[in-house]
Amino acid sequence: MELAWRSIEPNRVGINEFAKWCKKANAEIMMAVNLGTRGISDACNLLEYCNHPGGSKYSDMRIKHGVKVPHNIKVWCLGNEMDGPWQVGHKTMDEYGRIAEETARAMKMIDPAIELVACGSSSKDMPTFPQWEATVLDYAYDYVDYISLHQYYGNKENDTADFLAKSDDLDEFIRSVIATCDYIKAKKRSKKNIYLSFDEWNVWYHSNNDDANIMKNEPWSIAPPLLEDIYTFEDALLVGLMLITLIKHANRIKIACLAQLINVIAPIVTERNGGAAWRQTIFYPFAHASKYGRGIVLQPVINTPIHDTSKHENVTDIESITIYNEEKEEVTIFAVNRNIHEDIVLVSDVRGMKDYRLLEHIVLEHQNLKIRNSVNGEEVHPKNSDQSSFDNGILTSMLHKASWNVIRLGKIQNMEKFE
Repeated sequence: MELAWRSIEPNRVGINEFAKWCKKANAEIMMAVNLGTRGISDACNLLEYCNHPGGSKYSDMRIKHGVKVPHNIKVWCLGNEMDGPWQVGHKTMDEYGRIAEETARAMKMIDPAIELVACGSSSKDMPTFPQWEATVLDYAYDYVDYISLHQYYGNKENDTADFLAKSDDLDEFIRSVIATCDYIKAKKRSKKNIYLSFDEWNVWYHSNNDDANIMKNEPWSIAPPLLEDIYTFEDALLVGLMLITLIKHANRIKIACLAQLINVIAPIVTERNGGAAWRQTIFYPFAHASKYGRGIVLQPVINTPIHDTSKHENVTDIESITIYNEEKEEVTIFAVNRNIHEDIVLVSDVRGMKDYRLLEHIVLEHQNLKIRNSVNGEEVHPKNSDQSSFDNGILTSMLHKASWNVIRLGKIQNMEKFE
C-alpha cells in the first residue's frame, strides 16, 4: 500500500529491471533510501546489493538474481522530503540530521565513491526553512555532498503577470540555500563546498482537485491517474524562466531534475492502451535547454525595463542566460520576454564573437496564454523567427510579448556543418 497517494504499488519493476532500462536509455540512476519508515541497516543493505562486487549476503543475492556486474550507482538520496508532515516517518530537523549523518557515514564505509544528497526543505514556504538546512548540515556536513531543494509553482489566482514573476522567488530560494551552506562551511572551518541538488521542480496545480477526489472516492487502486496536469502556454513560459534561473546558478547547482517526465506533471503524455504519445507545452523549453544548454555559462549584464505585479516588485521584463559550447564553437542565448503586453528589442553586445554568424532564432509563442496541447494536436510548438540580425558583433533580436526564445550563433567555418 502506497500510503501517501492512497494507491496500490505492485512493484512490478525492481532495481535490476530499472537499472537495465536506464542503461538502455543512457540515463544515470539517482537512488533514494528510505529514512522514514526504515533506516541505516536497510539503506546499507540496498547499497551493498547494488554496488558491492560480490562475496557478501546482498551482493551475492544480486548475482543470484542474474546480475553479476554491480550497478555502481553513484548518487544516493538520504530519504525524501523528510521535513514534510505528509511523509510517513516525518522527522524533526534534529531527528533527521542525526539519522542522515549516521546513514551517510555507514554508506560511505561500504562504498567511499558514492555521492550523497541530504534532504533540504520541500519548498521555500516550509515553516522550518532555512533552519532545517542549517541544522541538518550541522550534523551531516562532513559526510554529504549535496543538499536537495524542491519547488513547484501554480497560478490558482489566474494572475499571469505575477505567475511569471515566481522565478524571482526561485532565485531567492537558491541564494538562501547557498548562503546557508556557506554559513555552515564557515562554522565548521571546512574547505568543502556543499552543492545543490534541485531534484524536484515544475509547475504543478491543475490536477490538485481531481487528485483529492480520486484519493477520497477511489482509494487503493493500481496506477490511478494522479497528478496528470495538462499544461498551458503560460506554464511553458514559467518553465523556461525556471530553467534560466537554474542555469544562472550552475556553479552550485550540480543536479537538477524536472519532476516528472511521463504522464505525471510531465512534458510527455502517453494515452492508455497503446494510444499516441504527445508533447505538452512545457516540453519545448526543457528540450531546448537539454539540447543547447551544454557548455560554459556566460552571465550577461542586462539592462531591461521592469514592472510590478500584485505580489512582486521590480520584475525584469527580460530574463536571459547565455551558454558557450566550446566544443561546437556555438553560443546560445535563452531569453524570455515576460512582459505580457509589449514586444521588446534585445540588443546583445557580443563583440568578442565577431567571427560568428547567426544560426537561428527559435521562438515559442501563442496569443492565447491559456492554450493547451492535446492528443488531437499541438497548438503550441516552436517556430523559426526572422526577427534577429547579427552585424559587427551586435546581435539585435525582437522578443515578442510573452515568448520563449532560443538564439544561436556559430563560428563561420562551422556554418557548412549546420547547413
